[in-house]
Amino acid sequence: MADSALTAEQILRAAEEVLRRYGPSKATVVDVARALGVSHGSVYRHFATKAALRAAVTSNWLERAHAGLAEIAESDTPAPQRLHEWLTALFAAKRRKAFEDPEMFATYQSLEATTSEPVLAHIERMVGQLARILTDGVAAGQFTAADPLVTARAVWDATDRFHNPVHSGSWDQPGVQDAFEAVCSLVLAGLATAGTEPRRPPRRR
Repeated sequence: MADSALTAEQILRAAEEVLRRYGPSKATVVDVARALGVSHGSVYRHFATKAALRAAVTSNWLERAHAGLAEIAESDTPAPQRLHEWLTALFAAKRRKAFEDPEMFATYQSLEATTSEPVLAHIERMVGQLARILTDGVAAGQFTAADPLVTARAVWDATDRFHNPVHSGSWDQPGVQDAFEAVCSLVLAGLATAGTEPRRPPRRR
């Protein structure tokens, strides 16, 4: 590949494969450049440091992992149903990545400890989506939340077991789906305004 034709997206794809192959402790910018058939200087023209490249890989992976959540948050579905759908989609996306792409999921967990900035930025976007749902629910008289953003952070924290990678070892255990639905029911009941029936998850058969 000609150095002049190299794009940031190509570098990110190659970096992801290199991280899968060697792991975050051994993968280098030189390995990424070698995989692309270019000089390592070409990679540095797009990403000034190894840390910057890893941060971009982490951010890119997170955005792909949670594709579709923004659309749910912005839909016109009633807020209680939308909140349950959003939390369900988030949990499903996390489990899918953990079980279908375990090498990159493990790499992400390692990168998360050293590239906190993109992770924190991503969490802010996730909390912002939750706040959008809660704001709509308050406006429709379906939720009570004095400050939707503060409440959104509380919902994020309350459901931590079902999206924080440190808990991924429990995501395939028996009863985890029932536990998830129980937490969702508690969250929805806590948000519901007086006289509003919280959305109950479907009964498991």
